[in-house]
Amino acid sequence: MARAREFDTEAAVSRAMELFWARGYEGTSVRDLTRHLGIGQGSLYAAFGDKDGLYRAALEHYRTTFAAAALRSLDEGADARSAIRTMLVERVRIAVEHDGRGCLLINAACERVPEDAATRRTVRDVLGASQEALAEVLRVAAERGEIAARHDPHTLAAFLVTFLNGLLVSSKVTPDQRALEPLVEVALATLD
Repeated sequence: MARAREFDTEAAVSRAMELFWARGYEGTSVRDLTRHLGIGQGSLYAAFGDKDGLYRAALEHYRTTFAAAALRSLDEGADARSAIRTMLVERVRIAVEHDGRGCLLINAACERVPEDAATRRTVRDVLGASQEALAEVLRVAAERGEIAARHDPHTLAAFLVTFLNGLLVSSKVTPDQRALEPLVEVALATLD
C-alpha cells in the first residue's frame, strides 16, 4: 500500500518557486531543492516526477499568484492610466526585491527559451493573457475618452507588455525602484 504524502505539496511548490526565482533553473540543484523544501529526493520525485516537473509547477504557481494579481490590479484602478501605472510600478517593486531577482517568468524565458518548448508556452500564455487584459482596458478607456484613440488597443497593449518585459530584465541589472519608475511615465505618455 502506498504511503500518504508526508508534506504539503502546495507549500513545497511555493518554496521551490522562491528558490528557482532567486537562483534560476540551472542554478538550482535537486539537492538545493530537497534541502530548501525539507523533503527527501524520493519524495520530490514521487510528487513531481523530477526537477523539471517541480519547475513547471513553480512556474504555474507564479502564474496563478503573481501574474494573476497583476491582471486583477488592472480592474481596480479608477481610470485606465492609473490602473496601468499601478500595475507597472507594482511589477517593478516586486522585481527589484531581493537584490533584483526580476520576474520568474521573464527570467525563465531568458534562461530556458528557445530550447525549452514548455517554458516558452507557459511564458507566451501569460504574456498573451496580459496583453489581452491590457487591450480590453485600453479599448474601454479609448471609448470613454480617457486616452487617445490614435493607436490600436492591441498594438498599444503589445507595446506595454514588451516595455514591461524589458523593465523587468533591467530590474536585475539596476535593482533600484527610484531609477526605474520614471520610465513608467515615459511609457504612459503613449496613451496621450
